Amino acid sequence: MRIFSTGDLLSLLSALQWTVALTLIALGCGGPLALGLAVMRAGRAALPRWIAALLLQAVQGVPLLGLLMFFYFGMPVFLGVDVPALVAVGVAYTIWTAVFLGEIWRGGIEAVKPAQWEAAECLGLTRWQQFRWVIGPQAFRVALPATVGFLVQLVKNTSLASIVGFVELARAGQMASAATFQPLLTYTVVAAIYFAICFPLTTWSRSLEARLNGAR
Repeated sequence: MRIFSTGDLLSLLSALQWTVALTLIALGCGGPLALGLAVMRAGRAALPRWIAALLLQAVQGVPLLGLLMFFYFGMPVFLGVDVPALVAVGVAYTIWTAVFLGEIWRGGIEAVKPAQWEAAECLGLTRWQQFRWVIGPQAFRVALPATVGFLVQLVKNTSLASIVGFVELARAGQMASAATFQPLLTYTVVAAIYFAICFPLTTWSRSLEARLNGAR
């Protein structure tokens, strides 16, 4: 048994890089997929809408922890090789991000008035040009506050990766607590680190939402 020390704090801060890395992986890989799902869900074609809706229901019907377990234990079985924990949890968070962020962006697209589509079509723009130059910027503005809010949830939900042994901030906190027998102090520090990351994002999200509501 030992007391919580500067070394433990440094270990927590070192593990924080994996929390950030996992968040960036989920956004970087899940973001393009989310955009594709949003366009499919908001589009006119029935088959893409049906496929996107099916994927949405499948993923939203399973807890994030279930996705983590499935990919962490399932990928080595299906692929026949050992899969690093970062890859397994990265895939799970990517799919989870794509589905939920895709719904946020779909809402942004559908919030744009139909008259905007009609006006863009009258200009002779292709469907892609309509989205690129007219609909997309407006949808982005509408969906930005909710997107930042989702980012906050993503940062906090990376803590679930500790369940499968991935050493990020929450897992490092568990290890420090077990070594020092000071769970209250250890988890207070962990919570403070999460707060230091999430509070500015939350404040920014509320500011964007207030600015958007004021501009209407």
